[in-house]
Amino acid sequence: MPDLAFKDLCIDVTAGGGRAAAVAAFWSQALGQPVKAHDDGGFSLDPPDGGDTNRVVWINDVSEPIAGKSRVHIDVRNSDGDPAPLLELGGTLARSRDDEIEWHVVNDPDGVAACLFGPHPADPSALGPFELVVDSADPRAIANWWAERTGGTVASREGTSFVWIEGAAGFPYMFWVFTGVPEPKTAKNRVHWDVKLVDITISGLIAAGATLVRSKDDEIRWWIMADPEGNEFCVVE
Repeated sequence: MPDLAFKDLCIDVTAGGGRAAAVAAFWSQALGQPVKAHDDGGFSLDPPDGGDTNRVVWINDVSEPIAGKSRVHIDVRNSDGDPAPLLELGGTLARSRDDEIEWHVVNDPDGVAACLFGPHPADPSALGPFELVVDSADPRAIANWWAERTGGTVASREGTSFVWIEGAAGFPYMFWVFTGVPEPKTAKNRVHWDVKLVDITISGLIAAGATLVRSKDDEIRWWIMADPEGNEFCVVE
């Protein structure tokens, strides 16, 4: 039995100036998920066609502006790989597809990146989000840590700097990728995932190498933790 199960995904947006609505519209287009406006002024993206609730994405207002490249991003496929619809919604083209990469990098209106691919030749109908990608100092070590927590298995391809987890409990996308980067983590991740406790306690998670950032209290109903590389995640019972 896994220790944890993936619950949902959260994307931070700098509060004010109507950014949350713009970011929600951008990711709704990118992921193919409808926007839900909440009474408190926040937004979430519902699962497509009322499906897997693990595909819910929360758009969270935060006080701090984005500081550098997002270390967690989502890879998506659309019918033609054209970034124009995202640019029309306030996205910025950070890098175009070229001889080195087969995707466009498009930043949302607050600067969080999405990598946009065209259809996969083997399955042109498989569109939408298909990978959650995490920049890592030691991809295999941190992938092994998350695989152990979620009951997944780690796979790799010879000659590449990335590995991926398959079969993680509750994980809604095809691949959970950890890729090697030279730069260290210096700021809070703008994209993070939430997990549910399955067969472990908070103290057990700490013993396994996680760090407690904030305990649940009168303001929040979850624990904020960080994995051994400092990636933030929220834990609910």
